[in-house]
This record gives sequence, structure tokens and C-alpha cells, in this order.
Amino acid sequence: MLSRIIKFKPLFFLSLSITRSFLGNCSLDMKEYSVSCKRHSKHNTKRQHHVVSKQPSAPNHSLILSTSQNIPPPMLSAFVSFLLLLTSITPSHSTHRIMTNQTFKAGEEFLKLSRIRTHLKKINKPPVKTIQSPDGDLIDCVLSHQQPAFDHPKLKGHTPLNPPQRPKGYNNNGENVSERFQLWADSGETCPDGTVPIRRTTEEDILRASSIQRFGRKPKPVKKDSTSSDHEHAILFVNGNQYFGAKANINVWTPQVTNEYEFSLSQIWVIAGSFGNDLNTIEAGKSRTVWRQISKVLHLLDCFIQTNNKIAIGAAISPISAYNSKQFDIGIMIWKDPKHGHWWLEYGSGLLVGYWPATMFSHLRNHASMVQFGGEIVNTHSKGYHTGTQMGSGHFAEEGFRKAAYFRNLQVIDWDNNLLPLANIHQLADHSSCYDIKQGNSNAWGTYFYYGGPGRNVKCP
Repeated sequence: MLSRIIKFKPLFFLSLSITRSFLGNCSLDMKEYSVSCKRHSKHNTKRQHHVVSKQPSAPNHSLILSTSQNIPPPMLSAFVSFLLLLTSITPSHSTHRIMTNQTFKAGEEFLKLSRIRTHLKKINKPPVKTIQSPDGDLIDCVLSHQQPAFDHPKLKGHTPLNPPQRPKGYNNNGENVSERFQLWADSGETCPDGTVPIRRTTEEDILRASSIQRFGRKPKPVKKDSTSSDHEHAILFVNGNQYFGAKANINVWTPQVTNEYEFSLSQIWVIAGSFGNDLNTIEAGKSRTVWRQISKVLHLLDCFIQTNNKIAIGAAISPISAYNSKQFDIGIMIWKDPKHGHWWLEYGSGLLVGYWPATMFSHLRNHASMVQFGGEIVNTHSKGYHTGTQMGSGHFAEEGFRKAAYFRNLQVIDWDNNLLPLANIHQLADHSSCYDIKQGNSNAWGTYFYYGGPGRNVKCP
């Protein structure tokens, strides 16, 4: 029987994703992070049942003799010997069934592993260089034209584009971007020009999913209301207009996640279409899972075209904020290129990561109708009560700077490629006793908010 040892190791990574529920899966297999084109559904979990067969107890000779008193001794001896012989050479029906089941399961495991390895050969492209990250990740430097996105039928023959025109009013507020903002860069190694860094997917990554097709998929699309029983949000959003992008700085923390079926993320959503039906979303930010896997990100590479050799989607971010101590945040901007219509991603202050081709969308081929900023967690109620999975820093918004997580300098981009402050702002906390949000405004931070919480507590049973 094939077996695997799966280690728990928290992972914190830059995440990106797109949802295109009208087209279903846009994938190499496919799905997560993200970019992903995905249909959201709940994870199915299979459990292996180990059958333990007990050896039959030794015959009770006193009982046999007492029930066979009318049989002459020689015949009794022969009869008992015959029974023992049959017992030793004839397997019971239950034993045969166990052996058959074990053989069948071994065959199933072998077939599953073969499929996984075939899939890995497809998505893990041959690198020109491999970099070992301090956290154990392998970062492959893949030739730009061989990245997984170009396996997609709609992108075959596509040539990566030159950088687009940035929005008017764009500035980096005097901030400088460090060359080492992901953990793998601490090795001092870099990917050569003409390549893109991609975190290598492992057998263990896929084995944690219920199937190859489910690998990396986010269970459900984001909702702007509280009708979802397992997804909970603390968000600020704008709607009622046409949006061509969004920008914000996201405070970086490592929230605790209770189990492998849950996650905690902080991101920007750019949305168009109808919730639950024909929904298009682009999502970018940071995510945290229990497993050492990119549950929401790696799949993005089948629809997202990378143009930068310094950022590996799904690799760990560094450094991280600490409670009542030094704080770190990352700048994220998503905007629609006025010339070609593709949706570009910028990280930090001026570092272009890549873009989502407009051809991968229906509604977002034109513009977005809503933009959301904030946090989301999954609450599986695995123990019959609310999860202890944290959002943000794991502390409520009221605690403020250095204690609660924040988003700052929130902006949107209009039809004429202008960066503008938010208008018609709404905020939502699905369960404010578990995770809440508090908005503010200042000259230095523009529109901002604190958000998050610990999950289960005395007011969140």
C-alpha cells in the first residue's frame, strides 16, 4: 500500500486569482491563488479505513467434548483434525474480502500517484536554474515563453507585452521597494533575465486536495452579503460605478489557521457579473493556510502571464509584522491597460508582476462594477462551534495601529486611467463579534481601515 507522510507547516504567500464561473475551469488540469480560473465548490474529503482482522481464538476443547459425547473417541479425533485442516487451508470470506479490498486500494493509490506525477510533469516546467528557499520551497527559473500560462488554448502563440501606461496621479509616496521581499530571495540567488520564478509544485501539495482537479481551488466565490455559512468577511467595498482598477497597501501578518480545510486571506477583489452565476473576479493579496501548499494561488499560473523575474507567486512573504512592534505592509495595484485592455498587477512601488489577459473574461473584458478590500476566512465548524482561525492579526479593529491589521491608501481607477479616492463607501462584517472592521481617513493614509479578529471567543461561540 502506498503511503505519504504530510507535514504541517504554515505558509504565508502572495496570492492572486481570477474567477470565471461562466466558463468553468481555465486550467492546466486545472485550479487556486489564481491565475486561476475556477469554479468554487466545497472540498470533499476521503478517509481511508484500516481493517484490523483478529486471529480466531483457540478452540475450546471442553466445549467440543461436552457437545460430542455420543461420538466415539477415534471418530472425534478424526473429526477435530479434519476441522483444523479445513481451517488452516481455507480462507474465510471476510479474510478474502479484506485481501481483495487491500489489493483494490493499492491499485487505486498507484493509479492516483501515476496521475499526479503525470500532472506534475505538465505543470512543473524545465528550469534553467533552481533556487532553494530557506523554508524548503524550490523556486524554478523557467524561460518566460515556457511558463504554464502559455499551455492554455486561448494563450498559445501569445507574446508577453511591454509595460503599460500607469494611472494618472500615480506615485510611490516616497517609498522604496526592497529587492528582498520574499523569503526565497534571502538566499542571495536571483533568476536570470528572460526567466520567471515559479514555486515548484510537489506530490504532497496535490495529495492534500481531494483530487487533481480540486488542487488549489478556492471553495466558493466571495459574496458581498452574509448568506454564506462557511465564508466570513470583514470588508470595505464600493459599487455603483464603472471601475478600471484598485490600489491599496496591505499590512502583513501571520494569522493562525485552525485546520487544513480553512484559510485566512487579505486581499483586493475586482468584480463584475452576478454573484453565484456569471461572476468574474480578479483577486490579489496575501493568504495563509495550515498546509505547506498554495491552496489558492499556484493554479493562477495557467491564466496569469508573469513578466518579472523577482517575484514567485505563492512564495512566502518576508518580513512579517509583530504585535505591538514593527509593522510591514505590501503595496498592491490592479488596473486595466487602456491600450490593450489586459489587467495588470503591480507589487510594491513600481514592480510589475504580470497581467491577466482580457480574453479570459466576459464581464471584466470591459470594466468592474464593484471593488472590495479586506479579509476573508473559512469557518468549517469542524468541532461543532465557531473556528478559532484568525483574520488579520487575530485582534479586533478597535486595538488600532501595531495591534490590529490594516489597509491604507485605498484608491480606485476610473475610465480615463485616473487614480481617485473612494466614494460611496460601504463596510460589512458578516459576524462582528468574531471579526470586525473600522474605517478612517487621514492625510498620510487617505482612506484606511483596521479589521480582523480572533474568531472563536466568549462573544463568538
